[in-house]
Amino acid sequence: MLPAISDLRNEYTLHGLDAADVLPDPIAQFRRWFDSALDARVPEPNAMHVSTVTSDGRPDGRIVLLKDVSEAGFTFYTNYESRKGSELIERPFAALTFFYPELERQIRIEGSVEKVSPEESDAYFSSRPRGSQIGAWVSHQSTVIDSRSVLEIRQQELEAQFAGQPVPRPPYWGGFRVVPDVLEFWQGRPSRLHDRIRYRKEAGAWLIERLSP
Repeated sequence: MLPAISDLRNEYTLHGLDAADVLPDPIAQFRRWFDSALDARVPEPNAMHVSTVTSDGRPDGRIVLLKDVSEAGFTFYTNYESRKGSELIERPFAALTFFYPELERQIRIEGSVEKVSPEESDAYFSSRPRGSQIGAWVSHQSTVIDSRSVLEIRQQELEAQFAGQPVPRPPYWGGFRVVPDVLEFWQGRPSRLHDRIRYRKEAGAWLIERLSP
């Protein structure tokens, strides 16, 4: 018999985390943990949950892939006319969550959202596999369709249209950058007394705080 959902639990024992252990710069700290996830062969360590808010104030979330991180922020790409794209344009704030169960770690990020430049979007789009490039033209993301055949027929049409030439970036497709003002690093600990270290931007400087679990 399978265990009841309420009986599912795991004791976290791998690591600890103290304010003295983290780097002064939260982006550098993020890279440290991201590199650890790569070293541990965490599947898709760049997979992150992106939370937005709908026009009527309801939370909305989905998993997307991080494609760049720098001092400027965290970048991912999507259809600007999709549900998440429309929500981010209307309310340009988002929260990101990374979860690395193999390391018993979670990273939470909050911040404002901006579009990346068309040049950045062009550069990333040109690096994508050709099938993904055509897929960006095929899908009017988040809209209702009658069947999968609608996509397959459109894909065939576009493969013929772009045969023998580069696939241009659709004008409605590009990048968003989350510019963080809060980052939290969570390390699982025994008895649910987890370690939580938060970076919070105040007057242009990063404050480092320990939170109660």
